[in-house]
Amino acid sequence: MKQKMSWFVSALSLFVLMGGDCDSQPNSDQKQQQQQEILLQEGTAQVGMPAIKNFRERKILKDILELRDQEGLVTYTYLFSEQTGKLTFLGETIGYGIPYATQFTNPQKIAAWGHQAGYAVLPQADPNGLFSPASAEGTWILMRDPQKDKVSPQYIEPRIMVLTFKLDDDDPRLSK
Repeated sequence: MKQKMSWFVSALSLFVLMGGDCDSQPNSDQKQQQQQEILLQEGTAQVGMPAIKNFRERKILKDILELRDQEGLVTYTYLFSEQTGKLTFLGETIGYGIPYATQFTNPQKIAAWGHQAGYAVLPQADPNGLFSPASAEGTWILMRDPQKDKVSPQYIEPRIMVLTFKLDDDDPRLSK
């Protein structure tokens, strides 16, 4: 009897945690979401989609992605000072900076909770076993060491500008 009572209390607790009454009324957020969906459907029916024919922006993005993927792409990285608005040459780099929060794998995974109880989105570790932040200020760059002619990863916190050409020394954007 004690075991049946314990089972009943556990089942009741789970029922309450999952939302309780199946016939409950939608909350205000759910009502607004339903109303917004109806409005968006009506707007789409009246307006339709833009008449994009040339897909120029998509083609430009494709070009940018392909050019960034070039083997041995040499770039020049500058630090940007928010106080002075000036740039300071940092060094010759390979490729472009990668924001610190960029992850190699999907940062989230879907996990099932119990038998037909539902799903949840959980954080997923990077291949190194660490959990990267959703955002971060730093940037990773591959910088060439002029003394050793060797490239190694460097972590930079200030804002940077990465160009495919070196600015002239008399460029007014450079700090002196």
